[in-house]
Amino acid sequence: MPQKGAGSNRNVCMADKKEKRRNHTMKNRIRNLKNRVSGRLFAGYMALKEQKGEGFVDTAIKILMAVVIGALVLAGLYSLFDETVLPTLTRRVQEMFNYGG
Repeated sequence: MPQKGAGSNRNVCMADKKEKRRNHTMKNRIRNLKNRVSGRLFAGYMALKEQKGEGFVDTAIKILMAVVIGALVLAGLYSLFDETVLPTLTRRVQEMFNYGG
């Protein structure tokens, strides 16, 4: 039968410390996980609870305004090219190829 002495008590004490350290790190990991999950849940709750004025109707109106303004700009450019630029360009090209010199 082995005798209990100072050496064997030390081994038991070291094993207890390792076990406590392992348990302590697991507790920390679990606590950190709980904190992260609860933080994300809170952020999601606040995002759903937020009653900011930005909604689907506002976004639809902004998109509609952009489309209408874009169409007006394109119509203006088309009329400008149709009445001013293209006739002048056509005349210059004809003058260039009808060179009699």
